[in-house]
Amino acid sequence: MKEFLQRKNIYFSLKRYGVDCLSAMAQGLFCSLLIGTIIKTLGQQTGIEYLVTIGSYAAAMAGPAMAISIGFALQAPPLVLFSLAAVGGAANELGGAGGPLAVLIIAILAAECGKLVSKETKVDILVTPFVTIFVGVALSTLLAPGIGTAASSLGRLIMWATELQPFLMGIIVSVLVGIALTLPISSAAICAALSLTGLAGGAAVAGCCANMVGFAVMSFRENKWGGLISQGIGTSMLQMGNILKNPRIWIPPIIASAITGPLATCVFRLQMNGTAVSSGMGTCGLVGQIGVYSGWINDIAAGTKTAITAFDWVGLILISFILPAVISLLVGNLLRKIGWIGENDLKLE
Repeated sequence: MKEFLQRKNIYFSLKRYGVDCLSAMAQGLFCSLLIGTIIKTLGQQTGIEYLVTIGSYAAAMAGPAMAISIGFALQAPPLVLFSLAAVGGAANELGGAGGPLAVLIIAILAAECGKLVSKETKVDILVTPFVTIFVGVALSTLLAPGIGTAASSLGRLIMWATELQPFLMGIIVSVLVGIALTLPISSAAICAALSLTGLAGGAAVAGCCANMVGFAVMSFRENKWGGLISQGIGTSMLQMGNILKNPRIWIPPIIASAITGPLATCVFRLQMNGTAVSSGMGTCGLVGQIGVYSGWINDIAAGTKTAITAFDWVGLILISFILPAVISLLVGNLLRKIGWIGENDLKLE
């Protein structure tokens, strides 16, 4: 059995399922729901109806895009990979608000089952797609509603707790999501799976920005403009190798997230009422900020917000850019002076 599984490229690994698949799912979300929402918002603001149509089509493909991305991470054969489109569509639809988590679990199971039978018969063109789709849709029918309900319930619990205790939960959500963004897992996929929006989503944005902008600014002396851009609007995950060598370099961004999180929830009441995946993106392509803005537009359209105020813009800019940069730089310089951060400890290879 062990040799058979190895031949089928099936390895039961926390890294493969919990890191590779989650990261791939986030890319699938980005290339469908997220970019679709951005295009749709652009169309709504410019009055170009065609952009609204394009964005709507892209967003509607979130389920298939996530499932195919997961299959790609699992190195699924072509027939399995293409069959996952139907699986993702079913799991995402039946999973409701918690659809992304349902897609993650069910797409993994369906892909591995498809890989088991791939190229084992002379009618592979029939057997492999049938097994992959049958298993995936059957599991979606049985499991997706429960998975979706559990995920959305947990998300609602976090959001409820943030409304009830905005200071404490502002710190917790900001720090944890910011850490997840820098680790080799996907904070965007986590936020999407939990449907994390509202004040909790705003705290998540703060934590992500604190890590991305924080590392970008405090490492400017080592990495110059290239590092500033690659980390500031790319990803702070680039510092993971340096963190393993000297974990103390993570202290300034974490402190920044612990400060900006409660400021976002208690002072500026920063809410992410756009797509939940945007909560875990931070300043990556300015997706977090675009998500907050699209949320403002949604609130105005729904009648829950009268207009976008100057205070809204000040809060978004301070939380996203200025405060993370200033706090991380000050704390980072202090740690350099006491010897906790050495020369080139933050240098990117």
